[in-house]
Amino acid sequence: MKTLGIVGGLGPESTIDYYRLIIARYREHIGGRGYPRLVIVSLDVDHGIDLLNAGQLEQLAEYMLGGIRQLVAAGADFGLIAANSPHIVFDSVRAASPVPLISIVEATCDEVQRHGLTKVALLGTRFTMSGRFYQDVFEKRGMALVAPSEEEQAVIHEKYIHELLVGNFQPATREFIEQTIVDLKEREAVQGIVLAGTELPLILRADSIAGLPLFDTTQIHVKAAVAQLLEEERGPRAGTER
Repeated sequence: MKTLGIVGGLGPESTIDYYRLIIARYREHIGGRGYPRLVIVSLDVDHGIDLLNAGQLEQLAEYMLGGIRQLVAAGADFGLIAANSPHIVFDSVRAASPVPLISIVEATCDEVQRHGLTKVALLGTRFTMSGRFYQDVFEKRGMALVAPSEEEQAVIHEKYIHELLVGNFQPATREFIEQTIVDLKEREAVQGIVLAGTELPLILRADSIAGLPLFDTTQIHVKAAVAQLLEEERGPRAGTER
């Protein structure tokens, strides 16, 4: 059985969600018998945010690589970074990684494309909403990404860093994000919403808002990771229901 490595802690609340979801999805696919092999390295989200705020992307990439090397030392055969914002350095991290890595951005792009959408909104931290790492992947597939206004981004980022990352989910914050989605639909005619922050699904427990489908990047990333686990095990588990 292959081992999945998870770089987590970015933040801790969503890493817990990853762990639970991976186990549940894996067991669902194998008929409730057995558990996946997982190793988790939990990094310091505050340090990661400090590096992002300072624009120290090379140092951030090395910090991520340090976590991946720990996973490999613990027996990981492939891995993922359980957060969106650190994917700002994903290309350089993947190029230097000793094991294959599953991109949350690429997995999400695949999922949106499967739904046939061409214009979606992007919610997350300021690093994600104002960055190019989501835009570049989507634009290559002919899909447009729309970010909230600068004022909306500032509020969402502030709430994300100081509330969601520490597990503080306020009704007023939920209402603001939901209203932002409504405004994006009316203002930009978007067809869906990418929750490109792994804490966002923890406060927006819904499949859609204002008639727009929500693309939960945690669930999408988990789906891709479990598919890889099952693919690796297809030989030894031949005949098991998928």
